[in-house]
Amino acid sequence: MRIGYDAKRVFHNASGLGNYSRDLIRILANHIPQNDYILYNPKSASINRWNPLKNTIEKKPKGIWKYFHAIWRQGPIRNQLKKDHIQLFHGLSGELPKGLRIPAVVTVHDLIFLRYPELYKKIDVYIHKRKVTHAVRSANKVVAISEQTKADIINYTGIENNKVEVIYQGCHPIFKKTLSDSEKKALRKKYNLPEKYVLYVGTLEERKNALLIVKSLLNTKHTIVFVGRVKAYGEKVKSFVMENGMAKRVYFIDNIDVKDLAGIYQNATVFCYPSFFEGFGIPIIEALYSGVPVITTRGGCFSEAGGSSSLYIDPKNEDELRDAVDHLSNESPKGRKKRIEQGLEYAQKFNDELLAEQWNNLYKAVLS
Repeated sequence: MRIGYDAKRVFHNASGLGNYSRDLIRILANHIPQNDYILYNPKSASINRWNPLKNTIEKKPKGIWKYFHAIWRQGPIRNQLKKDHIQLFHGLSGELPKGLRIPAVVTVHDLIFLRYPELYKKIDVYIHKRKVTHAVRSANKVVAISEQTKADIINYTGIENNKVEVIYQGCHPIFKKTLSDSEKKALRKKYNLPEKYVLYVGTLEERKNALLIVKSLLNTKHTIVFVGRVKAYGEKVKSFVMENGMAKRVYFIDNIDVKDLAGIYQNATVFCYPSFFEGFGIPIIEALYSGVPVITTRGGCFSEAGGSSSLYIDPKNEDELRDAVDHLSNESPKGRKKRIEQGLEYAQKFNDELLAEQWNNLYKAVLS
């Protein structure tokens, strides 16, 4: 098969949609090498985020479309797809070009902008809604990254149930490699971290609810490490930390490479992810592969990601979160070992081989 991808996120997004897109292409190129994977990049990237594989080819707009690449991506790209003999086109982030004349698949990550429109500008809600509505209606198959997202797609767009498939996300293979004790010690020294800490990974924004962590652990001795980009909400978290004398035991880390991130996971005592809502929650999977017990939110998609070994709390309840952190921090070595083993076993449903097979079967079904 010659499969084309809307690869904007592959080349231009540092996390989130970018990681999803890069992991998917990597998984397919490595495990289904007989296919050609053509990555349509609308413009040159300022930072190199993608390492080409032998069966992946990057394509950019030509001629006048080099200057109107945003428009090219929304429709005129179809002429390039025809010249490149693309058999199937995959929109990796809830979008498809208009006027496609070949079979198409689209991945929808979440519909948070429809569930919680108050978190977005009105114009952004309008634009996102138009794009995703067009994509799910024109695609041959829609892929949701969780059962929760599938239910939202059907509810908010009205498309039929049998048009939507659930294929989970994978994660970067570096999270599956165990560091030596000396490597972990060196990483703690690099970031000046203690031997034990509660870890949060993700953008510090309102929906992800990081403020609950510092409020819950205010009157404890737990150290907290936040890894992620700080938005306006993150400044609120920082202000709470400073105003309440927590600065010596709360760390903020940003602009970290994936190798160091994997080590910070493996050094953690507990991983805490009290988000109000996610399409899936890939940091939970990264934590399970890293051998870190997880605390996350009750309901939504979180149990799909966390499995039975994780603890689930009310994202508005400080006492529940504090009790869960205390429980996991004080768990016996035997109990902790069993919990970690159960988490790793559950995480195998997100392994590369299984995901590659599911995607290959979906593509074949669309083209049959």
